Formats: sequence, structure tokens, C-alpha cells
Amino acid sequence: MNKEEQEWIYKERAVLVGVDVPDDPGEINGDFDRSMEELHNLAKACLIEPVALVTQKMAAVNKGLYIGTGKVQEVREIAKRLDADLVIFDNSLTPSQLSNLQDELGMPVIDRTALILDIFESRARTREAKLQVETAKLQYLLPRLVGMHEALTRQGGTSGSMSSRGAGEKKLELDRRRIEHRLVELRKELKDVERERRIQRKKRQESRIPLVALVGYTNAGKSTIMNGMVDHYVKDEEKKVLEKDMLFATLDTTVRRINTGNNRDFLLSDTVGFIHKLPHSLVKAFRSTLEEVKNADLLLQVVDYADPFHVQQMKTTQETLAELSAGDIPMITVFNKADLCEECVSYPKIIGEKIYMAAREEASLSMLVEMILEKVYSGFVETKFLLPYEKGSIVSYFRENAHIISQEYREDGTELLVRCHRADRDKFAEYVRE
Repeated sequence: MNKEEQEWIYKERAVLVGVDVPDDPGEINGDFDRSMEELHNLAKACLIEPVALVTQKMAAVNKGLYIGTGKVQEVREIAKRLDADLVIFDNSLTPSQLSNLQDELGMPVIDRTALILDIFESRARTREAKLQVETAKLQYLLPRLVGMHEALTRQGGTSGSMSSRGAGEKKLELDRRRIEHRLVELRKELKDVERERRIQRKKRQESRIPLVALVGYTNAGKSTIMNGMVDHYVKDEEKKVLEKDMLFATLDTTVRRINTGNNRDFLLSDTVGFIHKLPHSLVKAFRSTLEEVKNADLLLQVVDYADPFHVQQMKTTQETLAELSAGDIPMITVFNKADLCEECVSYPKIIGEKIYMAAREEASLSMLVEMILEKVYSGFVETKFLLPYEKGSIVSYFRENAHIISQEYREDGTELLVRCHRADRDKFAEYVRE
């Protein structure tokens, strides 16, 4: 068995539990089965083997136990019979529900939010991502500490001092203080990282190179598109990102410069994928990273066209973008994996602002790149400049930041016919020649 195969050995066994509540606004258009399928895939992505699925239809969830008391007993018996290590619930549990369920089941209980946080924690690679995930996880844990200490004891005394509390409560209080202190440290570190990111972003904006951001549901093929463009236009294997058929294979935001020639380059950003019920704490913690989306000139919403639930996934993406104040940015909808969809007879093809394609095929990528260039360079204009010879620095600037169509050396200076950004035409307006 090789090293990669060893890494995929399941470390724990779990019983998955979900409650089907009619007209639940939290579900994907009420699609309970789809949500449970995602929970199954999330567990596997966290190296947890789902050994049983328990569901219950209820008019409303049980405020104390989330599921009914009879169902709690059923879950306990199934978990014991199948030698499960933990129980995973498909929705967020309140601190009291978490505590009550662990008491009743006699084993660890986690919810969908905790599961996603664990996946993010295991995938974070850069310093910024690690800080963001730790922040989100501690914010999630803080109100749930009681449910995670099974041996709390209360011993007399009413002064409120630490000395009057039992060993369990002393530990709880110490843990709470430790978490609050660590959160203060994390926020300071994140501010420093955010400051560095703003500086980098400002430099990119000054270079006038358009920024294109890949967004969409997790595992829709964003990293495959990124690597395809790196293969064809960058030709550097080290610039590729991790690409696997799994949820949240890529977590860290990556930016690559795509060199298409004629100074018509663009920056391509691969961002963390979205998912149904993505924890708000994660969206909040990753806000600085996701600023790449907010500041993009163009968004590529990548959709797994072969997935029967792709319409609902698009809705989730739109809702997340709206939460990031990025819902009004120009967008191309990329219906990926068209080769796996029986309905898509011919591809690649463009219909309006949509492209149907297969990310692993060169023809599809070429068509997508042309579509991107047409969009991001629509603000560029063809302009003629006459630059005095002592203004050679401006000529160099245009060589780096514009497409030079023609160049002629005249007695009174260098005449350039360029396709440049309107802002650059205005910046050097005194040298414009009609």
C-alpha cells in the first residue's frame, strides 16, 4: 500500500442523522435527500466512514434533543451494534442540544458545521487560511464548551470565585478564558495578514491587469480550469493547484497570471468552494480572502452541469456572493463537465453569457479564454500616442501594460498605436494624437 492510499484509510466510523422538516428554509428547495448525500460526502472527505443513516420526519425539531426521544434510543442502539465512534447530525445543533445528545447517546456528537470546520482545518496550508479556520473553529466552540465537558461537577459556594467551583467548572472557565485570549491574538495576526493582502491587491490594481475569479460550488471543477490554463498559458507545473474529485480539495486562495500574449494577460483567482449550509462563521472568517472575489473584474461561476442538482447549487453560489457584496460583478456562467451530461449534445459552445464545456479539453479552455478576454478588455481603447524621445519610460510602460499594434520612430518622437486601458489614455492624454 502506497503513502497516498494510506492517507485515505478511514479513521472513524459514524452514524449520520437528519431530520426532514417540511418547508424548512434551510434545505435546498426542501431537498432533504440531497442534503443527506452531501453530509455523507463531507464525512468521507473528513476520513470518517458513514456506517448508517438515520432519518426522521418531524413538523419541527425537538428543542432539547433535535430528534425525538424514541429516535435517540434507535440511534444509540445502531451506533453500538455497528461499533460507531461518533454521531453526525446534518444541521447545526444548539449548545444545549449537543450536551443533551452526548449525555443520552454516550458518545461524541458533532453537527454539519463542526464537520466542515474539521475539513477546513485539515486542508488549510497557508498561514492566513490556518488563522481564519482556527478563528472560526474557536468561535464555534466557545458557546459549546459545556457540551464538550462530560464530567462537570458543581460543588457548594455562592461567591462566584473560581475557588468555589468544582474541578469540571474550573476547567470550563479556564478553557473559556484560554479561547477568548487566543481569539484576541488571532484577530491581531489576521489584521496584519489582511494589511499585507491589501498591499498586494493595490499593486495588482495599479498594474491594470484584470482580475478574474473562479467561484462556484465545491467540486464543480474550478481547480481543473485553473490547472488547464496554467498548462496552456503558463507552462509551469509548480504553479498548479491541488486537483481531486472531492469536496473542498482546495482551500487556500491562489492567484496565477495567465499569459495569453499581446499584453492581454489576466490574473486568475481560484477561491474556496461554496456549499449548502456553509457555516456563517467560515464566511465571516474568510472574508478577507474572499475579497479577491469582491474586487474581481469578472467572475466565472463554475457549475457541474452533470450534477442533477446544479440549479440549486447555482442558487447557493448566488446567495453566498450576495452575502459577500459581490452579486453585481459581471459574470460568465461556465457549465463544466458537459462531456458527462447526456443533454449536452455539442460542446464547447457559447450561448449569451454562458459557455458549455469540458475543463480538461483544450478547445473548451481556448473558447473560455477568448470569452474572458472579450469581457475584461472591453474597457480598452485603440489610441495613437506621439511620445517625445525623452519620455522613453512611457514607451516602456505601454510595452508592459498595453498591446502595441504599431510603432514608428519619427523626427519629433515615437509614434505608438496601442490598445490600452481608458485610464491610461486619460493619464497620458497630452500625448494623444487623433
